[in-house]
Amino acid sequence: MEKQQFKAESKRLLDLMINSIYTHREIFLREIISNASDAMDKLAYIALTDNAVGLDRSDFAITITRDEENRTITVSDNGIGMNKAEMEENLGTIAKSGSLKFKQEMEKQEDIDIIGQFGVGFYSAFMVASSVTVISRKYGEDTAWKWVSDGAEGYTIEETTRDAAGTDVIMTLKADTEEETYSEFLKEYELRSLIKRYSDYIRYPIRMEVTKSRPVEAEGEEEPKYEEYTELETLNSMVPLWQRAKKDVTEEEYESFYREKFFDYNTPLRTIHTSAEGAVSFKALLYIPGKAPYDFWSKDYKHGLQLYSSGVMIMENCADLLPEHFRFVRGVVDSQDLSLNISREMLQHNRQLTIIARNIEKKIKNELKAMLTNDRENYEKFFDAFGRQLKYGAVAEYGSHKEMVQDLLLFYSHKQGKRISLQEYVDAMAEGQEKIYFVPGENRDRLAKLPQVETLTKRGYDVLLFTEEVDEFIPQTLMTYAEKSFCNASSEDLGLQTEEEKKEAEEKAEQLKGFLTFVKESLGDSVKEVRLSANLGSHPVCMTPEAGMSFEMEKYMKKANPEFAFPVGRILELNPEHSAVQALQRAMTEDPVRAKDYALLLMYQAQLMADLPIDDPTTYTELVCKLMQ
Repeated sequence: MEKQQFKAESKRLLDLMINSIYTHREIFLREIISNASDAMDKLAYIALTDNAVGLDRSDFAITITRDEENRTITVSDNGIGMNKAEMEENLGTIAKSGSLKFKQEMEKQEDIDIIGQFGVGFYSAFMVASSVTVISRKYGEDTAWKWVSDGAEGYTIEETTRDAAGTDVIMTLKADTEEETYSEFLKEYELRSLIKRYSDYIRYPIRMEVTKSRPVEAEGEEEPKYEEYTELETLNSMVPLWQRAKKDVTEEEYESFYREKFFDYNTPLRTIHTSAEGAVSFKALLYIPGKAPYDFWSKDYKHGLQLYSSGVMIMENCADLLPEHFRFVRGVVDSQDLSLNISREMLQHNRQLTIIARNIEKKIKNELKAMLTNDRENYEKFFDAFGRQLKYGAVAEYGSHKEMVQDLLLFYSHKQGKRISLQEYVDAMAEGQEKIYFVPGENRDRLAKLPQVETLTKRGYDVLLFTEEVDEFIPQTLMTYAEKSFCNASSEDLGLQTEEEKKEAEEKAEQLKGFLTFVKESLGDSVKEVRLSANLGSHPVCMTPEAGMSFEMEKYMKKANPEFAFPVGRILELNPEHSAVQALQRAMTEDPVRAKDYALLLMYQAQLMADLPIDDPTTYTELVCKLMQ
């Protein structure tokens, strides 16, 4: 019997496929099972028009047989089978696929779903097998054929026997090495696990002899005895939950699937069961979790959706299907329209994937918006877990996704005493209010007591209290919302003064020019400027940053990149109507030394109110004690 060489490609190409195309050796079983499913699809299609076939879909099955002694795994099907010519064409030519040719011939008559369209999946068997034997008998023919190859030096084909149409793929596993333990694939639990993971939704039963135990009655024995026995068991679910109509799936089934599939024992807040038909057809089952996984904020967290093609899992975490701002969503997507390149692990980044991703993004946005509107309690639970991720999404990539997430953001309202959306803020704006006011800081209670917040509150204006580091980047990214500009009340002009009031303030500043110069000289380089302010309400002073960066941004930069951080210029603002400032004015002429102490004390107070560190706490303490005497 003469050994034949692979027709179209060299040993180098075969080595490339075996060692490079597939990144996980375990997927060999997925590929062989998918080929078996294809073979049964072909015969099932023929059976629709040929009554002589004598089979219906319920007769088809895939059988897995393991032989630990001989180190073999056999995958058997009762599909259409192959004759000698087809073996040479499909198995003797690398990247030649009978499935693709079959689909091309049949798709003009009826849409038929064939998984194995690229013909290289079969060769993944050589990642774990030292040799592969294929025994196949074509439907309608009496002769069976045996194809044998070690994956390197070609193959042989000879006549053999098989009781009925179908194919057996017999893989003799490689010997174990220090780096690879191939014998693990002979273990029952490992095969069960691989089938459940990759091939759970193959439409035909996948069966295997499994070991079980049962109690045996023994006379006079107090403790029960058990005996082991084997039983042919179906290992796959076959019909995915997402393929069923929503009306036929209960809430309990949705939740059970979520827990089992994603190992999360918390109840999801929302389930999105959707499908799309058109240029790209797909079905998706998505979940919005109730709590963040323990590693969600770590670099090790893998986001993305499980991607299936016709019920066969292609990728565990397809990040391209899920935008970063919605990375918390868990779920599956199944499409038979995806273009798969060479192996099912290597997905082309093409228009089809982009269409699915955009559709999914809109579905998630709509579901979250509906929850925000109609189920506020659960939305706030969601926001507790993932609100920060939405905020990061708004500012990421120079704000390219801000339109998608800005309506989903919540911030704490000083006026309403709860979290509100930007739309709710705008809807509740007082008459005459033109800006969206906010103040950034670490502590909500501290922010609520800022002089500027007091001033705005007296006018009936609301102020958003920003307490997360990312919050302050959001106004810079959004620029406006509902045609309203943002205003950092702790560092920007509040825009409250009329033209007449501005003129009066300028005249007042000119009158007190000598006083302001005295305070600035008393404080030296501790402040960059001293000026009057009409925004302080009942407070004597405040410290504001020089234009360009807030104090909170300064803190963030010091934490994130201390080598390149720089201090923000400090501006001391004085309330000329406050008694403490007026006392400083009098002291300037009556007791200049004491006036300098007053100026220093007011600066320290302004720093404390702004949550800024005092460089020399001892000096501050001594100053307070001195003025108390």
